[in-house]
Amino acid sequence: MKYLFLTVFCLTSFVFKGQKPSIIPIPLKAEYPKGFYSLPSALTLSGPNVPTLQVAFKVFSEKLKKSTGYKLSWIYKNQANANIRFVLNKSFDSSLGKEGYRLQVNQSGVQISANNPVGLFYGIQTLGQLLPKEIESKTFIAGVSWKIPFANIQDTPRFAWRGMMFDVARHFFTKDQVKQFIDEMVAYKYNLLHLHLTDDEGWRIEIKSFPNLTKKGAFNVKKIGRFTEFSKPEPNEPRDFGGFFTQDDIRELVKYAKERFVDIMPEIDVPGHSMAAVASYPELSCTPEAVNYQVISGEPFIDWSTDHAIALQDNTLCPANEKVYTFLDQVFGEVAELFPFEYMHMGGDECPKNYWDKNPQIQALRIKEGLKNSQEVQAYFTRRLEKIITSKGKKMMGWDEILEGGGLPKNTAVMSWRGIKGGIQAANDGHQVVMTPNSNVYLDLMQGDGIIEPPVYETVRLKNSYDFNPVPEGVNAALIKGGQANLWSEQLFTYRHLQYMLYPRAWAVAEDLWSANENKNWNNFIGRVENHFERSDVAEIKYARSMYDPIFKFSKTAKGEIEVDMAAEVGNISFHYSFDHSNPDQFYPIASGRLIVPKDAVEMRVISYRGKKPMGQMIRFPISDMLKRIK
Repeated sequence: MKYLFLTVFCLTSFVFKGQKPSIIPIPLKAEYPKGFYSLPSALTLSGPNVPTLQVAFKVFSEKLKKSTGYKLSWIYKNQANANIRFVLNKSFDSSLGKEGYRLQVNQSGVQISANNPVGLFYGIQTLGQLLPKEIESKTFIAGVSWKIPFANIQDTPRFAWRGMMFDVARHFFTKDQVKQFIDEMVAYKYNLLHLHLTDDEGWRIEIKSFPNLTKKGAFNVKKIGRFTEFSKPEPNEPRDFGGFFTQDDIRELVKYAKERFVDIMPEIDVPGHSMAAVASYPELSCTPEAVNYQVISGEPFIDWSTDHAIALQDNTLCPANEKVYTFLDQVFGEVAELFPFEYMHMGGDECPKNYWDKNPQIQALRIKEGLKNSQEVQAYFTRRLEKIITSKGKKMMGWDEILEGGGLPKNTAVMSWRGIKGGIQAANDGHQVVMTPNSNVYLDLMQGDGIIEPPVYETVRLKNSYDFNPVPEGVNAALIKGGQANLWSEQLFTYRHLQYMLYPRAWAVAEDLWSANENKNWNNFIGRVENHFERSDVAEIKYARSMYDPIFKFSKTAKGEIEVDMAAEVGNISFHYSFDHSNPDQFYPIASGRLIVPKDAVEMRVISYRGKKPMGQMIRFPISDMLKRIK
């Protein structure tokens, strides 16, 4: 009896990875004539002697020297006979704009030209991707043919804001790890690092006016498992897990980023997500019980089962307490001195209001200020904070919840994370907008099926990320500053896990933000991704291969049988399966229709192949879990 009848959807035809070059993000215009330029073993490089490029030139030189073993020499002026030439244009080329570049490779060598140093920097990143994958090696590799394909590239970004958000609050990551994060993001032409520095689980930046923020607020109890399901810490458990950045650390990171043409935007998340601050200084709370509060270690303390957050402990700053505004003035004042970037992010998201609704101080404030509800109370808080931030010479940005309650100052920018609706509303109201919809660019969410991925509550597949367009139809594009990939760290315990969650989705978002929308092509992108998998292997960067795993859908037939549908996210993939508890390989049956699960089966195992090569992970799917998904 045949039990197999499974439909496999190849969403698009496959473009083979042998297609070269494989540049991500794809340039605006590119031609690749036949031929290669072979690097000589004694390399001469020339470029302008400008301070802003010295680090970039040094990093590129060291990388080239280390991987090739070649001898390098620099001439800090235009040198027509140099093998690799970097040239700043004498007159402004309007087709390149501020960040664009031209890259030419021919029989006479390599030349990159740009209007500004930042353009040369991005040209270097592209050149790195034109070189053999061994350029990513940390050590010398013998036997490599160091050839660069002939190319004529003209490139400039679609958006000025190409951001990545790094949450160092839920789980702390070190200064060196943040530097590594910067190095990895600039390779794909990101230029804005959004540092989420404070949350319920930790305060990660030294504030000299309030030392308890880091003495107490930066540490909790180490827990391993599933975040928000941890047991409540015992009174005697050591609170020594975490860390923080000193102000000197911050200055060092800002300098490191600027040398790589990256701005850093700090986020101090208020009035919600503030348990670390409240535990450090209980007088900032409206709730007397706050004197007993501790920094959260991942135990449940907010009920998310309803449409809005219900706090089991009050993790908010008190909008009716003048001490809060004095605190914020000093905190944002110190932070403003450390970060030269024009924007400061105040969070404003997921603020539970159930404690506010019953608090007499809040009720008195509502009467005094004519505030109809707790949403308007938060809007009042936001307006007061905006004045503080403006007084520091900065502009304010917040998550899209800051639109609620009305009265948001026009110069406040909005970061839209709950889909694109908030961004559309903000733009229609005349606000600057950065699009970060959780449906596309939340890279901490699962990228494959939850049966095998590190568990999170939702999935954002690679295709979802690649389909991201920051400018919704009908919105004034001039008000969309760009977009951002967000990485929250609740479930991130190591940097290797962080990389796994980022890649390849961060490559997709990089293309969304840099490349012309009309140049994007899913099939072509997948071919380039596979090339970058190989480059990442050389670089020892971890990534996910979830795009090769099936997209499952389960239902029941009229007879009560379990029916399985599997879809392929990429082309030229076959799924091989078993029900007999053995691990299938390319010799097992290929799923090629709808699949009826055998009556007594306990588990299905599936693995993807391309020809004779396994591409995805071995997936073990209990039948009991299938039943849970059938509605």
